[in-house]
Amino acid sequence: MSFRMLIAEDEEITLTNIVDTLRDEGYDVTGTKDGNEALLKLEKDHFDVLITDIKMPGLSGIDLLEKVKEKHPSTEVILITGFGSIGSAVDAMRKGAYDYITKPFDLDELVLRVKKIREQSFLKKENIALKTYFGMNKNVSIIARSDRMKRILEMIEGIHDSDINMLLTGETGVGKSLIAKIIHFTGRRKERPFLSINCATLTEDLLASELFGHERGAFTGAISAKQGLVEIADTGTLFLDEIAELSPNLQAKLLKVVEEGEFYRVGATRPQKVDVRFIAATNQNVRNMIAEGKFREDLYYRLNVMELFIPPLRERQEDIRPLSRYFLQKHLPKSNKKISTISDEAMEVLMHYSFPGNVRELENIIERALILEKSPVITPESLPHGIRVLQIETFDPSRIKTIDEITKEYAEKVTKMLSGNRSKAAELLGISRTSLWKILKEE
Repeated sequence: MSFRMLIAEDEEITLTNIVDTLRDEGYDVTGTKDGNEALLKLEKDHFDVLITDIKMPGLSGIDLLEKVKEKHPSTEVILITGFGSIGSAVDAMRKGAYDYITKPFDLDELVLRVKKIREQSFLKKENIALKTYFGMNKNVSIIARSDRMKRILEMIEGIHDSDINMLLTGETGVGKSLIAKIIHFTGRRKERPFLSINCATLTEDLLASELFGHERGAFTGAISAKQGLVEIADTGTLFLDEIAELSPNLQAKLLKVVEEGEFYRVGATRPQKVDVRFIAATNQNVRNMIAEGKFREDLYYRLNVMELFIPPLRERQEDIRPLSRYFLQKHLPKSNKKISTISDEAMEVLMHYSFPGNVRELENIIERALILEKSPVITPESLPHGIRVLQIETFDPSRIKTIDEITKEYAEKVTKMLSGNRSKAAELLGISRTSLWKILKEE
């Protein structure tokens, strides 16, 4: 990430020495000999640091400081002053200057002060991102018993050295946000911030502010400047969930960031540079939206350098059993229950359910069952009534049972419910004890 500096100094030799020294240190440096020209440059571009002489033609360093702190408070200012102007420099510190340095000065001393600003600026800029980053479990794992999920993980492994933008597609609840985390934490940027936002949860104005930040006074209530997620995620990854919900206006702004690595805070007149990897996700058919004029085609192709389709849970049934056990162990500690496992009967119900809400729905079902279950194992009675009643409607065609199989299964359950009393079971079923015996005996 570049660190941009503007030097305003009317003495040409001093200006040249400062600019050359800082450029040798690897900084992006612009120089000017006039205060008014310096102000124009500050209006057009973002600079992290302004180093200015107190006395300059056109606009003094003090006047320049006041204007910078009013309009661009994130820009730090170092004042260059003669010995006789130290009083003015001290007063400037009260007005928001970061530091001052007196002539003649050692260029190495100036470099050290700039390095200090750079370090503090990066720490401040990454504060929110680091809180999010260090609060996350970086040892992200995923249950992948099915061949389809294993292939997805193999594809992720194959791009771990790449920084390409990606589009994750699939139904709601299939685990797109988890896949995004795996892509980040197994990739080149794994030590950098990972931030995410759901584009469907905020109004356009609020979403613009969250993504791009805003300047002080940009709108009613903006009493101070604010960094957006695009800025905070610099050098890291930003996950945009429900990307298809972006308005045309925000699509255009996002396109500029993706294409040029440049954005404007809300209310700003100058752009800022960032280096962000984007992972987007949607449960909608974006190609249809493009055809209908609801989504920009150029943004789609910028984000969709590579697409990963996450299949619904009903198409990867091999994952249901291990996922169920995982969610049981995940939520068991806070349930204060001593439940050891999920019964075969309950698992059979789960295996035959279509899960329109996918993995998210499965987790909710297991968490609910833990709350309701009174025995040491999860039983069908603790599962939602709807999935038990509708179980036959969600059978996989390849697993439909015959009438005889269903009859035997039902007879076994009734007999078990009556503690093996076949006479009572036969009576409840409306058949003879001999008929029940034959049903239970059939293979």
